Amino acid sequence: MARDYDSQLLESVAVRRRRMRDALLFGVQRSRRTADERLGKVFAGIAIAAVLCAGCVGWSFLQHTLAKQKAEQEKQQRQEQQYEQPAPAAKPDKSGKSSPGSP
Repeated sequence: MARDYDSQLLESVAVRRRRMRDALLFGVQRSRRTADERLGKVFAGIAIAAVLCAGCVGWSFLQHTLAKQKAEQEKQQRQEQQYEQPAPAAKPDKSGKSSPGSP
């Protein structure tokens, strides 16, 4: 029995709030309020689209920057590996002399 009363009370409060909200939004000048609402929704849609576009541009910039850094790092590693490898020693000819370019 108590649950029925509680659920009725909650439902009546919800109905009252909905009616108050509708009266506030639509009131006497209902057509004017809907135009204002539509304009607000248009601006909200534009704002959301702008935020999404900015997010896409930011994500693209981040990916490009990370790829650029990775390429630079790989380039540096390749250069370091080239410097670490010793140059091949000059092989002596059959005559016992070293190849040209060496003393």
